[in-house]
Amino acid sequence: MAKVAFIGLGVMGYPMAGHLKARGGHDVTVYNRTAAKAEQWAAAFGGRTAATPAEAAKGQDFVFACVGNDDDLRSVTTGENGAF
Repeated sequence: MAKVAFIGLGVMGYPMAGHLKARGGHDVTVYNRTAAKAEQWAAAFGGRTAATPAEAAKGQDFVFACVGNDDDLRSVTTGENGAF
């Protein structure tokens, strides 16, 4: 299966990342601005957490982002410690 980073564990992102892990069988690493939410997700689904978007994305086959708005997307992709 694929190595996947998932950035943003809000109302949509949390279950989407969960389906990638539980139903898809992918190796999922998550990042969320609130670390406690990422830890909660990892405990529920058995994936890994990352401290930054860059750390989450390193070495992955795919990077998903599910964040609130354009500024958030710019921040997690091209900002300091961004995924890209």
